[in-house]
Amino acid sequence: MKNTLSQETILVHGATPFDRETGAVSTPIYQSVTFRHPALGESTGFDYSRGINPTRTELEKTLALAEHGTHGLAFASGMGAISAIIKLFKPGDHIIVSEDLYGGTYRLFNQFYAAYGFSFSWVDTSDFARIEECLRPETKALFIETPSNPMMKVSDIRRCADLVHRRGGRLIVDNTFLSPYFQNPLDLGADFVVHSGSKYLAGHNDTLAGFIVHSSDADADTLRTIQKSEGATLAPFDSWLLLRGIKTLAIRMEKQQKNGAALAAWLRTHPRVEAVFYTGFEDHPQYKLSCSQARGHSGMVSFYVKRAADVARLLKKCSLILFAESLGGVESLITYPLVQTHGAIPQQMRLAAGVTDTLVRLSAGIEDSADLIADLENALG
Repeated sequence: MKNTLSQETILVHGATPFDRETGAVSTPIYQSVTFRHPALGESTGFDYSRGINPTRTELEKTLALAEHGTHGLAFASGMGAISAIIKLFKPGDHIIVSEDLYGGTYRLFNQFYAAYGFSFSWVDTSDFARIEECLRPETKALFIETPSNPMMKVSDIRRCADLVHRRGGRLIVDNTFLSPYFQNPLDLGADFVVHSGSKYLAGHNDTLAGFIVHSSDADADTLRTIQKSEGATLAPFDSWLLLRGIKTLAIRMEKQQKNGAALAAWLRTHPRVEAVFYTGFEDHPQYKLSCSQARGHSGMVSFYVKRAADVARLLKKCSLILFAESLGGVESLITYPLVQTHGAIPQQMRLAAGVTDTLVRLSAGIEDSADLIADLENALG
């Protein structure tokens, strides 16, 4: 039966609103490696925490519910989740990937999986014609970040799904920037959704985590076996932190979107700023597409300053907005993609994607927007 609860309610109550045995409103932390069997041939359903743990199971069910999927898997990081999903494919397979994406994903694919016989094409997936040009007989998947990191380009999930499905392939969508509160790629035809749970889902810059959500019964056992065998599963305490963070996802996303919009609008007026990239601008090239497949725009903003010399001053003088990697937490962060998130990407590819020495990325937190603007004004001069 289709769940009729709103996203806000699902996120607060999760898959199991209270512990059935004790009535605990907060899911217990089952900080146990192993579990007793009642007798030979009998089991409670839990045996060893690398494979299955009650706290992690509740988290996986909750995220699957939030993403409108059937199966959820929680990993020790987003990269662990992505690495697991690539193992559904085999050497010789070709995968088309967004060229404008997190540098760690590029490093994983290009430096490691390419050596195992996988081939990758890096393309601006917001340009559908470019995707079609990259198709090969051996193309088995399309991996997209939308909105993209850090240029905020939006790919058409429905069209991408239709294209790759007609060729018997799979669509994988990294939904980190919008979270299940604002976007549900499975509803639009995606086969798999991946998340860096360290970002908006955890929400407090204190927990590493990654997720895969899907509805493929045929792949469920394989992915679960990969997760268990490689061992990059999320620990019980970290699972509990994610469950706690997800309860406030809706109110955090609304506030961060509001702050992101305010910062983006203000940055456009500043004389030292060359251009601002924010999917909530009505003149964004894919604004209508974004509104058709997502319910919001999050708090992510990127912008060019006019001179590279202004970057060092900006990063040093910001005091409230912290110069640090990552995004999606309650504290606002400012990041320099050239040397931080995208340092692993070759220069030519970085420049083609727009990652230059004047690009800065902002993740709006939940502080007062006037204070954030004052901090930027002081730093930009």
